[in-house]
Amino acid sequence: MAVDLHAHSTASDGTEPPSQVVRLAARAGLSAIALTDHDTLEGVGEARSEAERHGIELIPGTELSCEWDRGGLHVVVLFLEPGRGPLQDRLAYLREARHRRNRDIARRLSELGLDIDYPEVLVEAGSGSVGRPHFAAVMKRKGYVPDISTAFREYLGAGKPAYAARRLLDPEEAIGLARCSGAVTVLAHPHTLGLNNAREYASTFRWLAAMGLIGVECFYSEYDPATRRKMERSVRSFGLLPSGGSDFHGDYKPGIGVGVGRGDLEVPDRVLEALRDRIP
Repeated sequence: MAVDLHAHSTASDGTEPPSQVVRLAARAGLSAIALTDHDTLEGVGEARSEAERHGIELIPGTELSCEWDRGGLHVVVLFLEPGRGPLQDRLAYLREARHRRNRDIARRLSELGLDIDYPEVLVEAGSGSVGRPHFAAVMKRKGYVPDISTAFREYLGAGKPAYAARRLLDPEEAIGLARCSGAVTVLAHPHTLGLNNAREYASTFRWLAAMGLIGVECFYSEYDPATRRKMERSVRSFGLLPSGGSDFHGDYKPGIGVGVGRGDLEVPDRVLEALRDRIP
């Protein structure tokens, strides 16, 4: 059986509601799906109810962006239950920081001559946590860019004219809060770290493992099968476990399906069981 340990819904920056993400997982024949929306657990209840109807396991989680000066360091947190807890309580702070950043983005787009009001972006996001893909979707709909990737490449990506930074957790704090909350941490899509060679990856993996990181995404939509196998061997050599998922966002990341990525992704359920054994 296969699983998917990284997927997003309308609770953050996906285009499908949590229940539909679960239905897509059931349609793909998965035994488990993790809902890992950015900085929130709001979709977990809906997703769990739907998972019970389909007889598959729902892994509650979230994805955190962390301070990192080379590129993007994201941590997927698995087995994080809604309610009170060290990390759960900190998510409210992260959402507020995201809200302030979003207003900065709206202001910068206006200064660039793009007629985009923040209320339009809130409508695009619905009840979910607002992120840059929602700005990109509005920009596309109003004809400022042909697609979402262009919006990021020309306006919203790091260093681009409408980009605005926000307060983030440092990796040690994120990993520590997750552990104190009974959760397991996984480094998401390591290719976004901005590292240049095997020596830099080795140093970073050792550093994160020393902080308590448990796993690294090896089975990922953008990696070919040979890369996935090579990465699994590599991360195990640092005492880390392989993880994986599609990073599904619906129409905001076209061509990526729940459980199957771009068509050749298969995350074996042994990956989930090994991570489950590391719950604090």
